[in-house]
Amino acid sequence: MTALPQPEPARRWEIPDHLLTIEEYAALGETDSGFTELVEGRVVMSPSPVPDHNIVMLELAQQLVPQIPGHLKVVPDTDVNLGLTPPGRPGHSRRPDLLVVEKDALARVRKDRSMLRADDVAVVVEIVSPGSKRTDYQVKHDEYADAGIPHYWIVDITEPVSLVVCHQAGEFGYMDAAAVTGTFTTDVPFPVKLDLDALLS
Repeated sequence: MTALPQPEPARRWEIPDHLLTIEEYAALGETDSGFTELVEGRVVMSPSPVPDHNIVMLELAQQLVPQIPGHLKVVPDTDVNLGLTPPGRPGHSRRPDLLVVEKDALARVRKDRSMLRADDVAVVVEIVSPGSKRTDYQVKHDEYADAGIPHYWIVDITEPVSLVVCHQAGEFGYMDAAAVTGTFTTDVPFPVKLDLDALLS
């Protein structure tokens, strides 16, 4: 009887002993430790989402894909360099639930093996989980506004599912619309109609 080869032990990833730049964070690649974002140079962990969170993310992407213009693409769960600090300084990178980005930016990322940048993003979407409410409504709200991302959509999956649209208002940062339930319709930054009730059905 031939013995099967034994798998390699899991790669141990050491927590950095200093604040990381964007370049150092990008060089980490995929880790097995669940660390997914960089905040002021600190690598932070995002807990695994609940099934409803992922269901809503998938359903929302499926509704968006046929409606967005041809020069844009829907991208899930991908790092974005927020560019909030100069190169070589402790960086800021978030991994939103969904992004609507320029296709040209994706070509650049493939070619250069780089990260998406805030100025590549037309819409950033976060789906609120029980443990992320303050982060999504306040912390990321301010970071995405400071990064210049023009549109931020916050989807709260507490029933009834709601969507808050935040858009850039010059020096004031984001201006937030009232939460919408049922059907969300807008012409900005592109015409779209979303059935929010269907996201969890």
